[in-house]
Amino acid sequence: MEGKALRYLTAGETHGPQLTAIIEGMPSNVSINFEELNHQMRRRQKGYGRGRRMQIEQDTANIVGGVRHGKTTGAPIALIVENKDWTHWTKIMNIEPIEGTDEERRRVHRPRPGHADLNGGIKYNQTDLRNILERSSARETAARVAVGAVAKQLLSAFGIKVAGQVLRIGEVEAKRVELPIDELIETTEASPVRVVDKDAEAKMIAHIDEMKQEGDSIGGIVECIVEGAPVGLGSHVQWDRKLDGRIAQAVVSINAFKGCEIGIGFEASKLRGSKVHDEILHTEEKGYHRASNNAGGFEGGMTTGEPIVVRGVMKPIPTLYKPLRSVDIDTKEPFTAQVERSDACAVPAASVVLEHVVAWEVACAFLEKFGGDSMEETRRNYESYLAQVEQY
Repeated sequence: MEGKALRYLTAGETHGPQLTAIIEGMPSNVSINFEELNHQMRRRQKGYGRGRRMQIEQDTANIVGGVRHGKTTGAPIALIVENKDWTHWTKIMNIEPIEGTDEERRRVHRPRPGHADLNGGIKYNQTDLRNILERSSARETAARVAVGAVAKQLLSAFGIKVAGQVLRIGEVEAKRVELPIDELIETTEASPVRVVDKDAEAKMIAHIDEMKQEGDSIGGIVECIVEGAPVGLGSHVQWDRKLDGRIAQAVVSINAFKGCEIGIGFEASKLRGSKVHDEILHTEEKGYHRASNNAGGFEGGMTTGEPIVVRGVMKPIPTLYKPLRSVDIDTKEPFTAQVERSDACAVPAASVVLEHVVAWEVACAFLEKFGGDSMEETRRNYESYLAQVEQY
């Protein structure tokens, strides 16, 4: 959406020296907890089913601009995430021209099914598909988690908490258990597959092991919950100001994500309207609230004050040990695509990425609503609005 109060860009390649992100529009005087920032980075690398690259990288996000003495200054925030694997790719990924054979350059001319290789190569007229795969890699989500972790710290200052959990891995579905958000965070953090349901946890781990042995991969469903968002974030007045729509776009922009649900989502198609819509209640203690939250915290593209509930579906990772058919762009001859290194399942890590892209969109909507060039100004606007809501 044009004119967003908060925005970011990322740059960098999977085997380049670093990923870079720049955040613009963050108010001044937001306290930054660097240990918490890098805790979120480490969370993305955990999860049963990950490949050997997670043992190489050990990600940290270093802030190199826009923060001084632990607080944002109002200037753009620059973050870098170094790629430890760069030391093995310094010649291949050098920005300077190099001499050498295709093998020495590690030119890629065999597109992998399920990746951006072929259509990206056609679009950008690149006969070395490495120029596509290096940027289209899911490695870029490390920068997006770093950005979302900063957004989380802004939201946290206003009592808004973000959690995530895995609901399905392949054929195994976990029971969805309602827990207080702090307990949900603690429980899923202790699980190698980020689930609350311990029976499902054991089955998921066994299912991932089975896929590894077969040289295959599996996807799943992950959920993000945001508690504490005030009523009225987003807007009904234009299609691109609807916050649930913006969240859905952000979710399907995550590598390998192919769908998004808000609230009960597709389940609503099976039910009568009387069983779907959330009745409105009012009490002196809680003010306006809903008897249920089937809408997942949204009506008319705006938050209702109920928890935001978002789910995303991740397809199986397309980089497989099991051969898939493709065509060599040089010879136009068929071949079977094989790889040496891959994740069998990245669903637990995808849950962490989902949290951070949702947190970012909520933070954007929060600052659009309350504005402010400093935290003090934003807080005054926020508290004034809460008083208005209470009196309505």
